[in-house]
Amino acid sequence: MDTSELNDLRSMVRRRLDVSWGPATSADSADIAALWQVAAEDGLFQLADLDAADGLITAMSELGRVACPLPLADGFAACLLFGEGSEVSEGVAGGDLCVSFAANPSADQADAVEVADAATHVLIIPAAGGTAELRPILRREATPGLARPSWSAVEFGPASHSIKVDAATADKALVVLRLALSARALAAATVTHELAIEHAKTRIQFGQPIGSFGAVQQRTATCQIDVSGGEALIARALAAYADSNDDWMLAAELATTFIAGAARRVQLGAHHTLAASGYFDEHVGPWLFRRIHADVVRAASITRTAGSVADVLVETAQGLPQFALDETGEAFRTEVRAMIDQVRHPDGSFVTDEVTQAIVSHGWLGFGWPERYGGRGASFSEQVVLHDELVYNRTDGEIALGSVMLLGNSILTHGTDEQKDKFLPIVRRGEMVFCLGYSEPEVGSDLASVRTRAVRDGDDWVIDGQKIWTTGGHTANYIWLATRTDPEAKPRHAGITVFLVPMDTPGISVQPMTALSGGISTITFLDQVRVPDSARVGPVNGGWKVITDALAGERVLMGGIANQLHRQLDDVLAFVRTDPTTVVGPRGSASRERLGDLAATLQALRALVASAIGATAQGSGARFEAPMAGVLGGELSETFGETMLDILGPVATLQDPSVPGGGELEHSLRLSIMYVVGGGTNDIQRGLIARGLGLPR
Repeated sequence: MDTSELNDLRSMVRRRLDVSWGPATSADSADIAALWQVAAEDGLFQLADLDAADGLITAMSELGRVACPLPLADGFAACLLFGEGSEVSEGVAGGDLCVSFAANPSADQADAVEVADAATHVLIIPAAGGTAELRPILRREATPGLARPSWSAVEFGPASHSIKVDAATADKALVVLRLALSARALAAATVTHELAIEHAKTRIQFGQPIGSFGAVQQRTATCQIDVSGGEALIARALAAYADSNDDWMLAAELATTFIAGAARRVQLGAHHTLAASGYFDEHVGPWLFRRIHADVVRAASITRTAGSVADVLVETAQGLPQFALDETGEAFRTEVRAMIDQVRHPDGSFVTDEVTQAIVSHGWLGFGWPERYGGRGASFSEQVVLHDELVYNRTDGEIALGSVMLLGNSILTHGTDEQKDKFLPIVRRGEMVFCLGYSEPEVGSDLASVRTRAVRDGDDWVIDGQKIWTTGGHTANYIWLATRTDPEAKPRHAGITVFLVPMDTPGISVQPMTALSGGISTITFLDQVRVPDSARVGPVNGGWKVITDALAGERVLMGGIANQLHRQLDDVLAFVRTDPTTVVGPRGSASRERLGDLAATLQALRALVASAIGATAQGSGARFEAPMAGVLGGELSETFGETMLDILGPVATLQDPSVPGGGELEHSLRLSIMYVVGGGTNDIQRGLIARGLGLPR
């Protein structure tokens, strides 16, 4: 279905629920049987005839928003199995066969059946293939508990309808069922999250809105990351389904696995913000809470012969589904991989200078620039592909790209003609080795508070101050320097000016510092450093725009963490596959579960990065998506490294190239802290997300 059709479907379902169901608080009192007939009249049970999984998920999400348990997905699955035009398909579509799926039934009974009071039949699906059946419900007994309306234990008679199905067909139905339940749970959690945001804006405590409290902002941003990650994974799974991609089932299972944790985290986080206001049954929160947990548990009870996400990854050759870009980008990917293969040494290693020169020889440094500056106007997707492939293959060639994205692009936008003529060719030759002079002893993420002073002296500027954590300051030939030129400016960022200064300028000295990662940064001292006005990039006191535009260049680079972790996961999987049971235990083991959760979260990160890249490519920017990807990426990097230690043991602590990951696992763990605190700490990034959601400062 196209976007317009899905929007129309969403509006129609919402209207019907308003009339025939009501708010989430109606879960115990609404007439589900009447709603079932209305849904049939509206054609909602005919979506399977169109193979419209996207329509199903859209409708299920609307059900989730009002905690409605209508088993729309169960009917969809029945129609998939019995086929269009069958007696079952027509009966389900007409509302004569009201089907509820029974997980793990015995010979003539099943537990935890949804809305059995309104259902006429249970659907039984043989996970390994065999006979799928509809069996009439003979007796129902409510089993009160978390779910509202209550689940039921049912007894059923001999099959009224049956059909032989192969394993692939059965699996398709089960995967769709699991995804639909997960989508309903996520939608329910999203509503509570939205209500919590509005509550945080208006609830006054201690004389101010609670949304201005740091803890509330951090929690709300974390919930938004989970919501956005889950929604992005669902969208990717549905796109793969529509395109009949071979890996659509794995894409769907990754979404289901991520949402199993994310939906519950979001709901709990929202309840913590709503506090007592959302704890009583007069509020929709408790009813959504019940729906989320019921759906997540039901989805988990639907087991596949293929097993969990981790089982699929360690027992087959499947890896994480790819996120293809446009045709131009994917065609270019083939060229980049060929280049990488050409410079790869027999032992699989790379020499950074050789990679850089290969990139230069292909004309790929600055190839997104206009032709007059040596580029060819390459598409955004081509620039992303180049960076992603260089990172995934551990070439270190992406280092040279930093001079393009963080420095070259800024000069192209804000530099003088003289600066463009001087520096852009150096960048394109791969000869621009620079460092960032941003952080100071008292200024980290709060870059607007920079204190290093630049004072005008005739045609020159005299700079005094100190920078810290200057990565590569000991080898750089230029420093991209943020200075304060107007200490009285309001707001603070209005008095900043940027300079590009040679590191051999008199008055500059460095003191090396070795990071936990092993990388070298420096304390950079600036003592009466005299530079000509020609070193200034952009207008006086207009440096904030120059800096933020330079940071915008990082949008191309933001997939770096995701690609690094993707490569590490692939390396770990290659090792695990040599003896899965010994390394991660049998099916159902804690190690497999943790590995599956890592894979699902990594895929969510990749989906968020792809969303940010897509937003940038379309010209709408990625101010919201990028911080979410940054936060999730940094924290996943830490979790990934710690989990590998737990799963693999001492071997994951070694630098030996022969160990899983070639020694990168332990290095990545040491580096992971910088992904959380560097370039604006995750706490700051969450604050940006919270303000993007409308929470007050």
